Amino acid sequence: MSGQIVACSPQEIGSLFLFEKLSAEQLGRLCAQGRVELFQPGPVYTEGDPATCFFVMIEGTVVLSRRVGGDDVEVTRTSQPGVYAGAMQAYLGDRVRQVYNNSMRVTEPTRFFVLPADLFADVMREWFPMAVHLLEGLFFGTKNTQAMIGQRERLLALGSLSAGLTHELNNPAAAAVRATATLRERVAKMRHKLALIAEGPFSRDCLASLIEIQERTAERVAKAPVLSPLEASDREDTLSDWLEDHGFDQGWQVAPTFVQAGLDVDWLEQVAAAVGEEILPNAVGWLNYTIETELLMNEIEDSTTRISHLVDAAKQYSQLDRAPYRVVDVHELLDSTLLMLSGKFGPGIEVVKEYDRTLPPVPAYPAELNQVWTNLLDNAVSAMKSASGQGTLTVRTALDHERLLVEFRDTGPGVPPEIKDRIFDPFFTTKPVGEGTGLGLDISWRIVVNKHHGTLRVESVPGDTRFQVLLPLTAETPDEEPV
Repeated sequence: MSGQIVACSPQEIGSLFLFEKLSAEQLGRLCAQGRVELFQPGPVYTEGDPATCFFVMIEGTVVLSRRVGGDDVEVTRTSQPGVYAGAMQAYLGDRVRQVYNNSMRVTEPTRFFVLPADLFADVMREWFPMAVHLLEGLFFGTKNTQAMIGQRERLLALGSLSAGLTHELNNPAAAAVRATATLRERVAKMRHKLALIAEGPFSRDCLASLIEIQERTAERVAKAPVLSPLEASDREDTLSDWLEDHGFDQGWQVAPTFVQAGLDVDWLEQVAAAVGEEILPNAVGWLNYTIETELLMNEIEDSTTRISHLVDAAKQYSQLDRAPYRVVDVHELLDSTLLMLSGKFGPGIEVVKEYDRTLPPVPAYPAELNQVWTNLLDNAVSAMKSASGQGTLTVRTALDHERLLVEFRDTGPGVPPEIKDRIFDPFFTTKPVGEGTGLGLDISWRIVVNKHHGTLRVESVPGDTRFQVLLPLTAETPDEEPV
C-alpha cells in the first residue's frame, strides 16, 4: 500500500531518536534520497512480502502483527515517534531472505519517513561500517550457534531414544532366544518319548487315537482361557491329584503346564479312555511336551511380534520412508513417540492417553512433530523425576476452535511465574549444566509456529503443567525454511 508523499523536513526527522546524532549533511541526504509518506488507516505492508522499504514513524499510531495459524496476532501497538520497522536487515543483502517479518497497519492518519531498502543498506555500510560488521557477526554467529547446538540437541535426543529402543528390543529378543533354546530341548525330548511309545506293543488304532488327541490338545492351547491366580492354583491341585492317582509320579510338575493350556480333569479322562492305563504315563509325558512346544512357539511369536512393532514404531517416529510433508494422524505419531520414549519413563511415571479418535488427519511435517512431542514429553518426565520420581503424564487430543489440540499434562512442580515468559527463549534452561542445551522448547516453538503456522503455549501451576500444541486443520503453503 502506498501513502501520500508529503514534504520531508531534515529538522523533523532529526528530532527522532534514531537520527538525532546525524549531521545536518546526513539528514539532508536522507530527505533527498528518502521520502515522507502519509498513510490513511489500513495496512502498510504484509508479512512475507518482499521487504522493499525501511519505515520510521514520525507521528500517528502503528500496529505490528504476526501470522499465527489463520489469524493475525497483534504483537505491538505504539504511538511513540521514531519507532521503526520493515527492511531492518537490508544491510545483510541476499545472504538472508529479504521479506517483511510481520504485518504493519495504522489506525489513524500516520506519517512515516520511508527509505528504500537498497538505500538504507548503502547508508548503513557507509556511515556505520563498524556497527554493520558487529551486527553481521551477531546475526550470523547467533544463527550458526543455534544451528550447531540444535544439531547437538537432536543428537542427544537420538542417543536417548537409541538407548531406550535398545532396552525395549533387548527384552523380547532375549525372550525369543531363550524360548528357541528351550523349544529345541523339548522337541528332542518329544522325539525320544515318541520312540518309546512306538517301540511298545500298541495297536495302530491306539497310536492313531494318541495322534488325534495331540492335535486336539494343540488346538486347545490356542484357545486357553485366562484364569485368576486362585482358579489356576485350584485347578493345578486337582490335576496333580488325578495324575498321581493314575500312576504319574511327577504330576505336580506337569499340572501347571496343562492348566496354562486350558486342560482339565475331563480332558485327562478322555486321554485315559483313548489310550489305556498301560500307555497313559508315556502319553501324558508326550502330550506335555506337545503343550510346551505350542506355548514356546506362542512366546516366540509374541516376542518377534513385539520386535516388529518396535521397528515399525521406530520407522513411524523417524518417518524415513514417508514424504516430508503430508496428511497425518497425530495419534499415530504420539503413539510411536511414547513407545520410543517408554524406556525413560520408569515405574514411577504413569502414562494416560485421552485421545479424541474422531479428529481428522492434519497436514504436517510428521518427523518434526515427533521431535516436538519428544521435547515436551522429555521435559515433563524430567520435571516429575527431579521432584519426586513419580507422577502422571496425560496426553490429550481434542478439537479447539477449528484447530487440533495436543496437550501434554504433568503433575510436576510446575513452571515458576518469573521464568514462564522465558522458557521458549533460545539457550534458556532450568536443567543442570550438561543436561540441557536450552534449545528444545525453542526448536519446538519454531517447528509449531513458524513451520506449521500453529500455536505453542504453556499453562502451569504446581502439580498441573500443560504444554498445548494447536495445529491448523487445513493446509497452508508449506514453509521450507529450516527450523
